[in-house]
Amino acid sequence: MAAIHSPKKRKRFLHRTATSLTAISILMAGSPCWAAHANITELSLEELLSVEITSVSKKAEKATDAAAAVFVINQEDIKRSGATSIPEVLRMVPGLQVARIDANKWAISSRGFNAFSANKLLVLMDGRTLYNPLFSGVLWDAQDTMLDDIERIEVIRGPGASLWGANAVNGVINIISKHSADTQGGLLSAGTGSEEKGFGSARYGAKINDHTTFRVYGKNFYRDALEFADTSKANDDWHQWRSGFRVDSTPDSPYSFTLQGDGYNGSSGATTNIPTTSPPFTTNLDNPSNIRGGDLLARLTRKGRDNSEMSLQAYYDLARSNDRLLGDDRRTADLEFQHRFQATPKQELTWGLGTRYTHDSVENSQTFSFDPANRTDMLLSAFIQDEITLVEDLLRLTLGSKFEHNDYTGYEVQPSGRLLYTPHQHHTLWAAVSQAVRTPSRGEHDIRVSSAILPSQYISLPPGDLAEIVINGNEEFKSEKLIAYELGYRTQVHETLAFDVAAFFNDYSRLRTTPPAVSFVTANSNPAVLYQVNYEAGNTMEGYTYGFELVADAKPLDWWRLQLAYTYLRLDLQETGQGLYASEDAEGESPRNQVSLRSMMDLSSSVTLDTWLRYVDNLPTYGIDNYVTLDARIGWQIHPQVELSLVGRNLLDTAQPEFGYLFINTIPSEIERSVYAQARITF
Repeated sequence: MAAIHSPKKRKRFLHRTATSLTAISILMAGSPCWAAHANITELSLEELLSVEITSVSKKAEKATDAAAAVFVINQEDIKRSGATSIPEVLRMVPGLQVARIDANKWAISSRGFNAFSANKLLVLMDGRTLYNPLFSGVLWDAQDTMLDDIERIEVIRGPGASLWGANAVNGVINIISKHSADTQGGLLSAGTGSEEKGFGSARYGAKINDHTTFRVYGKNFYRDALEFADTSKANDDWHQWRSGFRVDSTPDSPYSFTLQGDGYNGSSGATTNIPTTSPPFTTNLDNPSNIRGGDLLARLTRKGRDNSEMSLQAYYDLARSNDRLLGDDRRTADLEFQHRFQATPKQELTWGLGTRYTHDSVENSQTFSFDPANRTDMLLSAFIQDEITLVEDLLRLTLGSKFEHNDYTGYEVQPSGRLLYTPHQHHTLWAAVSQAVRTPSRGEHDIRVSSAILPSQYISLPPGDLAEIVINGNEEFKSEKLIAYELGYRTQVHETLAFDVAAFFNDYSRLRTTPPAVSFVTANSNPAVLYQVNYEAGNTMEGYTYGFELVADAKPLDWWRLQLAYTYLRLDLQETGQGLYASEDAEGESPRNQVSLRSMMDLSSSVTLDTWLRYVDNLPTYGIDNYVTLDARIGWQIHPQVELSLVGRNLLDTAQPEFGYLFINTIPSEIERSVYAQARITF
């Protein structure tokens, strides 16, 4: 198929695609039923809370038995949220700060330090890391999949570094897709609306033989541009094509095998503010970014009769993004081995080895540049974890550590200890002490950023002269360090009511700052600028954060489920030097209080009504006031195979900003009220 380069033609094509898929959905309503409609009445509250997870201990266990602050989003939660992207789904997680910057960019963090490139949260998809080592963070506009194929999203608030390694400092998000045996048959979905101009997806799964199943999928979407506060267009429209496959083989033997892959291509628009040498010394640049890439993952697992398990996983990831200020072509190859076995009747050992190769090629500009422009890095890792049953069905101790060697800081050790006390099947108390590090990125090591051009009245210069403010990387930049103390309690006080609370105290040292490097340098590559003021990445901030997260789940009626989540967060940071940004900036980048209240009702066997009310506290750093949002979704199962839904988002306000910017000068948009309709069929 020929590429569609004209924006107008592309928009019309996406509109036609969504409309066609909707029509197909209605026409195929008479096909034989393949899957029954699932709803909240099918599971008790205890069953909902006892979902199986793997992220805390790298083995299957009940979420209620985990010695960590863990929250699980299942497929029904995703569907009934009305979300059309992974970041929007994550808003329901207590302890996460999720803010939308524009139509395609998000700031997402756990327990503070939120930013466009939030660097203390590790994100995985089916065991493949999505963490980008260029700036330390996740480029959320490039992370997507078919939401119907996600089995669950496991979110650990707090360090997970003893198992998952560096950068799992404040949390781990593990996105787990369904086994291909659970996605047999076909699915078509399509929709359109005021902001979601057109989106559609298709998936088909079948058997290859008695032991092997597969699925293939394809999806596309076009999200309209938002506006700034002055109602001018933000030029941040977003469109993307994506397709992929998964094959699972489980023969009559101890072995099982998974092979899966994805490919994508799209564009993410933005308006970026850059410095210039003429008044007012800044200008806005229409700055669309092309994002494309692909990945391939293979996993071989062997389960022993004694409950032991060995796995070998390998993946290759290719990611490319380029705009008018920076281009990044990145290749990642990763190999990981893991072995779990019963060492003694009361001890279960898990250990593993891993290696990761990354190579990037950067296209520089006057605003952003890296030296060297090409770099290859190697990461070597090993971990061991010992789970000890001190008292059967009552007291369990877990000790472990991750050992890594990276090309920036050398060896890093990240130990943890976790204690689980279960005096009753409906009461669980846990405590943990952990150490984690956030290793340097290319940005802190090799970057040069032309941050601003200042005239003489803003700095001590002769009249008429200009100074360029430059932020530089630092080869001596050290890993940021965390020692975390956590305490949690879970209880089901009634068959209709359960609580989960987690408190934490995080002690940070060597946090990133930008202290002055050299006051003035007269030599400059820009002839219009006579002076250069240099700052460089440093580790001159320390401090602590503390807070707690509460989740209350209730089923007051068989057909009605409620979930209340509350987050309280405080940051107290001190900077030992004078940097370009003070510690108070980091303290004001995350909301102190957040509240989420979700209501899920099955009004009848065919009609569901879901509402979602959220409160987010103010962000002093960006001058953003607190706000309340309301989302609502009504679904109508007009046939066992056909569901229609109508979704409204941000219903209480026409538009409001959710975040700001500092180093990466993407101008934030106003997040608008929107509505969309969707049709979904299975066959």
